[in-house]
Amino acid sequence: MDPAPLPALRLVTDRSLDALARRLRVLGHDVETLGGARLEELFDHAERSGRTVITRSRRRPRRWRDVPVHTASGALAEDVRRLAGLGPAAGPPFSRCSRCNGALARRSAFEAHGEVPGRVVRSGRPLAHCPACGQWFWLGSHAARLTAWLEEALGRRLEFEGREALPPPAGGVQNP
Repeated sequence: MDPAPLPALRLVTDRSLDALARRLRVLGHDVETLGGARLEELFDHAERSGRTVITRSRRRPRRWRDVPVHTASGALAEDVRRLAGLGPAAGPPFSRCSRCNGALARRSAFEAHGEVPGRVVRSGRPLAHCPACGQWFWLGSHAARLTAWLEEALGRRLEFEGREALPPPAGGVQNP
């Protein structure tokens, strides 16, 4: 009998770790960001919502000693690799909004007319849309650079639907 799958990793952080949160979301992880939250507010939210805290602070409020916490080192690639390895993602890469953490919905290019560049609409390829914040996403050069950066940070190839539609990264891997 196969063991039960691990539950998806659910994280919470503040705005100071927004770059880390965005990259983990691109990998499919559920990462809430609480803007302007104090450390105690992060721990309280994590306790109420069953999340793990990511913080730069080494301080651990006693009241929340049972709340799981991981301290970010400040080295972005190292933090992405370590945190992504803690548990399974909520979905595949490029399935969550990197801005607000909402689950993305596939939409036709026609539905994005007037909201994305015309060349993207004319391509006819399906797009992703965040119902929570209204952001549109497509597999263009930014996604290719981000994928290359994540693969280098993780030391492995990302597998996701639509991968073949990514153009090669232009100008080498930068910090997207």
